[in-house]
Amino acid sequence: MKAGEVMTQNAVTVDPDASIMQAIQLMLQRRISGLPVVNETGELVGIVTEGDLLRRAELGTQKRRPRWIEFLIGPGRLASEYVSACGRRVHEVMTAPVQTVSEETPLVEVVKIMESRRIKRLPVVRDGRIVGIVSRANLLRALASAGRDDKLASSVSDAEIRRHLLAELAKQSWAPVALIDVIVRKGVVHLWGTLTEERQRQGIRVAAENTPGVKRVEDHLVWIEPVSGIALPSADDFKAIGQAS
Repeated sequence: MKAGEVMTQNAVTVDPDASIMQAIQLMLQRRISGLPVVNETGELVGIVTEGDLLRRAELGTQKRRPRWIEFLIGPGRLASEYVSACGRRVHEVMTAPVQTVSEETPLVEVVKIMESRRIKRLPVVRDGRIVGIVSRANLLRALASAGRDDKLASSVSDAEIRRHLLAELAKQSWAPVALIDVIVRKGVVHLWGTLTEERQRQGIRVAAENTPGVKRVEDHLVWIEPVSGIALPSADDFKAIGQAS
């Protein structure tokens, strides 16, 4: 998926000369945590977020440091921090320049940027003009939609399920494909074989659960403990053994 497929269109924006209070009221009214800042020509010049308004003189939360540290930091940075804490206009507290993406940016790149920059939203621009915004909430909605699509997927044959699952496991370097077997009956996946590492069990189970058409997964995988050589069955099989006895 791409940014243009999940973004919120007609993003709410604010003028750089708007007051801080106007921006705050707008965010509260629209229940959003950030506003792209757009000038009179439509150019994106910054973004103001909740994070930009945490260190404020009104709250008594502005940064305070010992004098000797202030001396090392220098007057330029101190002056900038003062403006951020006491400024009355959006352009005085906004973050600039702004990290942006295009409508064609893959979601994997969107997530990478969010993680590396530690940000919660990315403006989407076209020809220098903002056309939308992608937030973490948009990504969650896309994930929820994907989940609904899986549930509504048409029936898949057992052979297709098995083929798809084995192909997925073959892509994973951690999966002991040569040591396991997959049997599918009426949409129920039965996992058989041997594990070389107990943590592989959960990975294989997740791969099975994510395969289209799967109704349930039954785990019969056995882990051979490398030191003692003891064979340890799955929790499901161990429970079944206990009930049988």
